[in-house]
Amino acid sequence: MPDIVLATLNAKYIHASFGLRYLLANLGDLRPRAAIVEFEIKQTPLEVVESILALKPRIVGLGVYIWNVRPTLDVVALLKRIAPEVCVVLGGPEVSHETESQEIVRLADHTITGEADLEFARFCRCFLGIEESRGPLPKVLHAPLPDLQSVRMPYEEFTDDDIAHRVLYVEASRGCPFRCEFCLSSLDIPVRAFPLEPFLAAMRRLLDRGARQFKFVDRTFNLAPRTAIAILTFFQERWRAGLFLHFEMVPDRLPAELREVIVRFPPGALQFEVGVQTFNPEVGQNISRRQNYERLEENLRFFRRETGVHIHADLIVGLPGETLTSFAVGFDRLVALGPQEIQVGILKRLRGTPIVRHDAEWQVIYNAHPPYEILQNKLIDFATMQRLRRFARYWDLVGNSGNFLETTPLIWSNGSPFHSFLKFSDWLFARLGSVDGIALTRLAELLFEFLTGELKLPARPTAETLGRDYQRGGRHDTPAFLREHLPAAAIAARSSGNRPSLPKRQARHADLR
Repeated sequence: MPDIVLATLNAKYIHASFGLRYLLANLGDLRPRAAIVEFEIKQTPLEVVESILALKPRIVGLGVYIWNVRPTLDVVALLKRIAPEVCVVLGGPEVSHETESQEIVRLADHTITGEADLEFARFCRCFLGIEESRGPLPKVLHAPLPDLQSVRMPYEEFTDDDIAHRVLYVEASRGCPFRCEFCLSSLDIPVRAFPLEPFLAAMRRLLDRGARQFKFVDRTFNLAPRTAIAILTFFQERWRAGLFLHFEMVPDRLPAELREVIVRFPPGALQFEVGVQTFNPEVGQNISRRQNYERLEENLRFFRRETGVHIHADLIVGLPGETLTSFAVGFDRLVALGPQEIQVGILKRLRGTPIVRHDAEWQVIYNAHPPYEILQNKLIDFATMQRLRRFARYWDLVGNSGNFLETTPLIWSNGSPFHSFLKFSDWLFARLGSVDGIALTRLAELLFEFLTGELKLPARPTAETLGRDYQRGGRHDTPAFLREHLPAAAIAARSSGNRPSLPKRQARHADLR
């Protein structure tokens, strides 16, 4: 039975907790006395507590994040009620700031704020009596920023099952040089890099074990172009079917040497997450975000014109100074640049971020419960914010999913992409009264009804377009609502079979190149 149990509630099974594996890897001689147990947020707190206590631990370390803090609060309360002798230690971004106001921190025995890779091991050694503590262990411990040269990388802690079935998170650096006020990374300075050769050696071992999907969590992967080139070259030289790499990129920094490496990758092998957030310079100034919009646009055009990179671009609704009109202009501008996905995010008040300094001036009201999304401000009222929240959800189902690649642009064939899709979003909600639990066939039928009924598009070409989209993901049937509008002969089935190694969503997008 382990003395130390590291646990968290993941959003889905496919996500392997990166933070817990760092803690486990850096326990030193305590490593054999520790174990990881991972859960999903759909599991009940009672199930979680039963599984943890069955291991009879002395210390339980819980990773707390914005997506799991509410059920984790229930887990902590149950642990302390059933087994008060067990020491509960919290860590993670959700409990690293504003600890004095959090019920979960009050209930737990201890909380470690910041990067706890090394501090958690020191805590455990003191608590278990292996190392002498200088007085009582404080309720809240502030971890000093660790020297990454001294942090043991966690990649050996990924199991064969992780490699076969889960997304592998990796990082070559930590920190961000920018001070965007809505982002926790703005507090995480300076940027620090892991030693490159040991990092690449660890990646080589993962590749040798069969790893194919790598999600880099570096906030600014291309900030140091030489390092970015070295890492991309490493993977390009070892490319094999199924390799998929995700990076977060600074959108306006793309030197020629980096471009030369990017173009060598086959279509779909790279995914770049590009944080545009706003095209309004005044809003950018309000939130301390610096970016060169002309260079950003040039780089996105390069990606779409000359590479097979899958672009996931982000915009945020509700930033201080952003009106509905200016957001619409930015959305249309981004659609024109052709990224495969546009993530429409709703502004969140993450604990510790300086975005709160705008609350009084812009009359901002946030939800008091996770994920702390904005409810209204003086430029966008509550009713409009709710419309935009639905817009974001329906856009993800229709515009981003890859299920309606050819059909989606028909929605704005006669006008602004934003205002046209907002009209569709309002119509769809009026019909469904919900944004969740919509079957694909039902969504396709409603899309066809909107296009032919509300927009008066001709039925047969619309049905042909929608039929091709429907079959793109490998489906071979033709929905009943389309059959009367199509020729007697069945539509020749399209699929992403020529790219079976890509993740499904990316494969559907790649199939239209």
